[in-house]
Amino acid sequence: MTTEELDKCIRRVPDFPKPGILFYDVTSIFTNPECFRFVIDKMVELYKDKELGGVCGVESRGFLLAAPLAERLGIPLVLIRKKGKLPGDVYRCAYALEYGTAEIEVHKSDIKPGNKYLVVDDLIATGGTLEASKKLLELGGAEVSEFFGIIGLPALNFEKVLAPVKVTTLINYDGE
Repeated sequence: MTTEELDKCIRRVPDFPKPGILFYDVTSIFTNPECFRFVIDKMVELYKDKELGGVCGVESRGFLLAAPLAERLGIPLVLIRKKGKLPGDVYRCAYALEYGTAEIEVHKSDIKPGNKYLVVDDLIATGGTLEASKKLLELGGAEVSEFFGIIGLPALNFEKVLAPVKVTTLINYDGE
């Protein structure tokens, strides 16, 4: 499989969640075993030789990518969840949405000070959620070594928001 073939696996939904938006639906990757395997294999190829203390999956589609990667690399999986979903002591960070704010959390016990973590999500748009994820890890004395997403929307300036941390995407869509 190639990146061009992966692109064909991604469902496009016009006018979702509102008119004028073209939504890139990665759930179609998960229903296609060949496409899903390709994504995980590419991630393993990218990160197998990196010194990572763990991989953080951002709720919820980031979990689906981070879990098989963590298992294949033999490193811890850390879940970054929406507020109120984790039962233990947590680090919490609020971040801006288009209309209002949201909060994400991570268990304090899951973050090891001094470790470097890969943070994984399905699509990187403005970078707000990933920037908040970075702040969570820093609260625990750790750092983000890199961000990964299947899809990137560089026209929304996520690289500027997330700099100086490296951002890797398999596919970029411009002007969306």
